[in-house]
Amino acid sequence: METIVTVIHVIATLAVVGLVLLQHGKGADMGAAFGSGASGSLFGVSGSSNFLSRATAICVAIFFATSLSLAYLASHRSEHVSVVQKSVVKTAPVSDTANSAEPKSAKDVPQ
Repeated sequence: METIVTVIHVIATLAVVGLVLLQHGKGADMGAAFGSGASGSLFGVSGSSNFLSRATAICVAIFFATSLSLAYLASHRSEHVSVVQKSVVKTAPVSDTANSAEPKSAKDVPQ
């Protein structure tokens, strides 16, 4: 389930980036007045801005929903192991007798 949501999330991300780059800025209408009159040929005069803004809004809504879904799925995993806990190498505890060359108290001295 998480993989499917991640794939949809990446597709929505790429779509938002592409749609934002395709949209014209506020100064684009001035350029159309000086000779590049093909700005409204495909979607009509204002059709492209309406289509692109609606498509961007839909992709942003999908991106928002998948972001919340991924956060929910990540917080409700069965394994609650953090990245720090995964990286710590567990070693066996070392006993005191193996490390000490001298006895520590008078009780340890053989008589």
